[in-house]
Amino acid sequence: MVALNPPVCAFGQPAIDFELPGSDGRRYTLADCRGPNGLLVMFICNHCPYVKSIIDRLLRDCRELAVHGIGCVAIMSNDVAAYPEDAPDEMRRWATELAFPFPYLYDESQQVAQAYGAVCTPDFFGYNADLQLQYRGRLDASGRNPAAADVRRELFEALRGIAANGHGPAEQVASIGCSIKWKA
Repeated sequence: MVALNPPVCAFGQPAIDFELPGSDGRRYTLADCRGPNGLLVMFICNHCPYVKSIIDRLLRDCRELAVHGIGCVAIMSNDVAAYPEDAPDEMRRWATELAFPFPYLYDESQQVAQAYGAVCTPDFFGYNADLQLQYRGRLDASGRNPAAADVRRELFEALRGIAANGHGPAEQVASIGCSIKWKA
């Protein structure tokens, strides 16, 4: 497993539209997922140890972001032939078991991940109400380690600020995670 960091935030880059199937059997578009004050697009998967280590905090933050008018959506783009633990049935099981408060979408063609420039899981893209990119950072400083009780909630604070004033923080630390598993 190789840990990768995504590039820094390209402030103002527009969100890319999509239409993907969700683990709940519905199809979702960008418009379906956005909130009145913005949108958090997350590239995650089931098997990644980085995602597994943060999932409880991520779910907490997404529930709280909804109160601030930020919609959230998770997209899984890995090659499921090579990583069957990320297959749609497993996505459905995990989303149900953990009561995901957001749609969990399957990007079978990997075109959405490519269009966004996603490189790892987790990879976060925070948009303002005009769907302009304002955050491309990490959840917090914990990485794969258990989070300290006083760990700063970087993603949550950034998205709460975006909801309030439309702008992300100038200083952002890139996320770290496993590479997206591209098809051959």
